[in-house]
Amino acid sequence: MGIAEHVLESVVSWAILLFEYVGVAVIAVAGVQGVWRYVRRDPLTRLTLAKGLSLGLEFKLGSEILRTVIVREFREIGLVGAIILLRAALTVLIHWEIKNEEQATTELPKQ
Repeated sequence: MGIAEHVLESVVSWAILLFEYVGVAVIAVAGVQGVWRYVRRDPLTRLTLAKGLSLGLEFKLGSEILRTVIVREFREIGLVGAIILLRAALTVLIHWEIKNEEQATTELPKQ
């Protein structure tokens, strides 16, 4: 049983790192694109930035969910749970912002 547990812990640890790095990369790219679109005064800047942040947060949330597999103590479970709730709340807020921004862009007059 010890070998299987060690293998599972190693695989999950690598998967967590992968999800964390991908999430950070997606958020960073979305931020750079957001700045670029802002400089160009693109009306879809907020929408594009919100979608990028949302995708990045989904990867970060996935890493936290995987982290629950290797948690050893109840205190750690509480901490991971709090992080999951915070990231889920941020995701909900960003999706709400995306919905509102999409409605606002469809109501813009055509030029």
